[in-house]
Amino acid sequence: MKLGIDARLISQTGVGVYTRNLLYYLQDYVPRDWEVNVYLKKVDYESFGFGTKRFNKRLADIHWHTFSEQTAFYKMLQRDNLDLMHFTYFSYPAMYRRPFVSTIHDLTPLLYKTGKASTHHTLYYEVKHMGLKLVLSELMRRSAAVITPSNAVRGEILQTFGARYADKVVAIYEGLDESLVDLKENEKLSKQLPHDFFVYVGNFYPHKNVEKLVEAYRLVDTKIPLILVGPEDHFAGRIQKHIESLGMQNQILVHTKSSRNDLVYFYNHAKALIHPSLAEGFGLTLLEAAFFGCPIIASDIPVIREMLGDEYVAFDPLFTTDMTEKIEHFIEKRRRFDYKKIVKKYSFDQMAKETVEVYKKVVDNIK
Repeated sequence: MKLGIDARLISQTGVGVYTRNLLYYLQDYVPRDWEVNVYLKKVDYESFGFGTKRFNKRLADIHWHTFSEQTAFYKMLQRDNLDLMHFTYFSYPAMYRRPFVSTIHDLTPLLYKTGKASTHHTLYYEVKHMGLKLVLSELMRRSAAVITPSNAVRGEILQTFGARYADKVVAIYEGLDESLVDLKENEKLSKQLPHDFFVYVGNFYPHKNVEKLVEAYRLVDTKIPLILVGPEDHFAGRIQKHIESLGMQNQILVHTKSSRNDLVYFYNHAKALIHPSLAEGFGLTLLEAAFFGCPIIASDIPVIREMLGDEYVAFDPLFTTDMTEKIEHFIEKRRRFDYKKIVKKYSFDQMAKETVEVYKKVVDNIK
């Protein structure tokens, strides 16, 4: 049995965390008579290794969403003659016809257009959006099985593409990124940042709803600052300009280029994590905050309810007034939550084990 795993995004956030942990734990659960090809970009090829000779690194220095993916990567997979391929992201060679499993982390690109990221004409994004829906439709049709990180995403997929796919779509929860567990916090931040603060951790894409959080926090009756932690990119720049236009630059700070040690500091010392997202596939930052005992104030959306139940302060992410009121309520009541059971519920180890069962089921159906 020859299995392939697309790990070209292994250094990215989100999908990268998923892929790294999947590969780490798969080594314990893949049957001994299976051979596994792991496809990596050049930048990652030397830095990632495996503890078993059954896992083979394959150099696939081919970017996702490119013509080369549709041609060169396709030819590579064809030559490798795999029994089963796992595409860990929705971008894949559309001509590939051998059996494969796919992971769809969320439908955010389909449900939330981000065309305002540049100066392209609106029609460009409409065409791009139509193309994305076609790609996902084909992915659903051709996948032998589709893995989602939550029942909320599974429900969105079935609602979007049809209940006829119910038997092939399986929700498998993700877990806590083990690379954070033993890290020490960056103590230097205690001299650079305010003692008391709220924190947001994530990217600044429009569906993350950070602009509305900025507007809501402007109305919160408090002197406690809010720190927005995320990557330095176009979206971060836009958020910074929005903060400055409201005259909030002394109350809301943007912190980019954060290390993993920085994150440990933020989770350990924040009054609470505020997470205003309109959509999530799973919510890795929520689980990270829970692990470090950081209280959570977040959107009342299905996936967060699925993850946290009632163990957080929930607000309607569409209304700044509700967001403001819930933050003030937290400050007044100083609510605390016990996240031990929640953290224990989610495990990348268990995810890998269940993923292997999906592989086995597909292989058995092929025979």
